[in-house]
Amino acid sequence: MGALKRLRAGDNSSEKRANFSSKMGVVLATAGSAVGLGNVWRFPYMAGENGGAVFILIYIACVLLLGIPCMVSEFIIGRYGQANTARSFRKIAEGRPWAFIGYMGVLTGFLITGYYAVVAGWCLQYVWASLIGQMQGPPDYYQQYFAEFSGDPVKPIFWTVIILGITYLIIEHGVRDGIERVSKLLMPALFLLLFVIVAASCLLPGADKGIEFLFYPDFSAINSDVFLAALGQSFYSLSIAMGCICTYASYFSRQTDLTKSAVQIGVIDSCVAILAGLMIFPAAFSVGVNPDSGPSLIFITLPNVFQQAFAQLPIVGYIIALLFFLLLSLAALTSLMSLHEVSTAFLHEELSITRKRAAILVTVSTCIVGVFCSLSLGAVGHSLVFFGRSLFDWFDFITGQIFLPIVGFLTCIFIGWFVPHKIVRDEFTNWGTLRGHYFHAFLFLVKYVCPVCILFIFLHQFELI
Repeated sequence: MGALKRLRAGDNSSEKRANFSSKMGVVLATAGSAVGLGNVWRFPYMAGENGGAVFILIYIACVLLLGIPCMVSEFIIGRYGQANTARSFRKIAEGRPWAFIGYMGVLTGFLITGYYAVVAGWCLQYVWASLIGQMQGPPDYYQQYFAEFSGDPVKPIFWTVIILGITYLIIEHGVRDGIERVSKLLMPALFLLLFVIVAASCLLPGADKGIEFLFYPDFSAINSDVFLAALGQSFYSLSIAMGCICTYASYFSRQTDLTKSAVQIGVIDSCVAILAGLMIFPAAFSVGVNPDSGPSLIFITLPNVFQQAFAQLPIVGYIIALLFFLLLSLAALTSLMSLHEVSTAFLHEELSITRKRAAILVTVSTCIVGVFCSLSLGAVGHSLVFFGRSLFDWFDFITGQIFLPIVGFLTCIFIGWFVPHKIVRDEFTNWGTLRGHYFHAFLFLVKYVCPVCILFIFLHQFELI
């Protein structure tokens, strides 16, 4: 009844709270949070390593059965709480110990912001290098270039600070004038760049082999590893359990259809991932590069692919490479905005300080994290290596392989088993104004399917199953 009373009588805290101004703003901003390097970088190499078309089919099924229910769960918590992720969990938990999940989500988002900004900075460096003509050379040039750049004690830090500075300028302007306005510009620009590069890649000689790899499944390639890789990618790609989805949902209006929004975001996210595959694999097959090049695909393999593929038209290859790294930078920025907002909203509301001051604190602290993560890969890396992993790798491991699955698992258990079903149903159906045909299916997935799948991912990555 508390949520219904707030809806009818009004809640002073939520009245003062900013909202997205339109349905388009909701979808584009939240999709921008989900669409990032996980789609444009991680998805293609994961597809390349796991059978191409078969992986895509399983991935789409995982988005529907795992990603969307988890996203709706975070939507429910965020909109019910009308506050930052930690406070939203506290409100819906009503004093029960489950509130710690929200704090863990905020911490996860903060840690990811620090090291993710390093990779985003690499993308900016490659845009600059493409502009000044440094992305040209023999095949082994690109590996040497990346090793020298990422190991440099100054350049990566410079670009990390730049990308975080840009993010700060957006976040300090608030929800409507900052996040929503920029998302409405960046997301269409991202799609435009994608379509241009996809068209150029698919017109190359021999590109049909890459298209076939992506859309003609070889079912003999299916095994447990492919299933678990697709499950993990769907979780990673949709920005679940980082606090982003929950924080953005706190800016949703009471009329926002949570299920419809989650489906739209899932479709956009999957389309970007598939387009990224169409952008990369036709070009790779055109020049005879294996599609399973792994994490080095973006910064080492692809510059060489673009140069070889457009050898007869070097100016076209130059433009495509430039547009590709600009695309990566935009994708990274849309995700950084949401990650930064998680911590900014937390400090702004929990410490009762101005939004600008909170954004400055987050920017400075994540810059410090980024500096140390970057240095751990460079000349002084030996002093920032612990138990065989660099500090950068530790941040990636702890957040991606431990915190994300734990927060996601506990969120599903919490929503499915401990939050009163009336609260969940009220949020799911917008207090009875929507039919809620899929409510029972959603509840079944959140109670049984999602926790089991997440647990399998968690155990499999440690080779416990």
